[in-house]
Amino acid sequence: MEDWNTLLAKIRDFNNERDWSQFHNKKDLALAISIEAGELNELFLWKQADEADYEKVKDELADIITYTLLLADKYGFDINEIVSQKIDKNALKYPVEKAKGSAKKYNEL
Repeated sequence: MEDWNTLLAKIRDFNNERDWSQFHNKKDLALAISIEAGELNELFLWKQADEADYEKVKDELADIITYTLLLADKYGFDINEIVSQKIDKNALKYPVEKAKGSAKKYNEL
C-alpha cells in the first residue's frame, strides 16, 4: 500500500499535467468532497446495502479520498497526524466504559 505522500504526489502530477490545480482551491475542494459523498450515498438510495454497485462505490470513495488529500495538502495538514489527533479527542469524548456498544452521542452518554 502506498503511503499518503506517495499517493498525493501521484495526484499532484496527474492534476499538474492537465493544469487542473488552478481549480482546486480550498472552498471548491470542500464542495467536491460533499458532492462526491452525495454521489456515494446515491448508490445506496432505495437499496439494501449489498445491492450497491461495488465498482461504483470504489470510484466514489476514490474521488472522496482524492479531494480530501488535496484539501489537506492545501492546508499543509499531515493526514496521519490529524486523524490520530481526532482519535485522541474522540477517546476523551467517548470513554470505553460509557460508549462501548452505544450509538449515543457523547453528550448523551
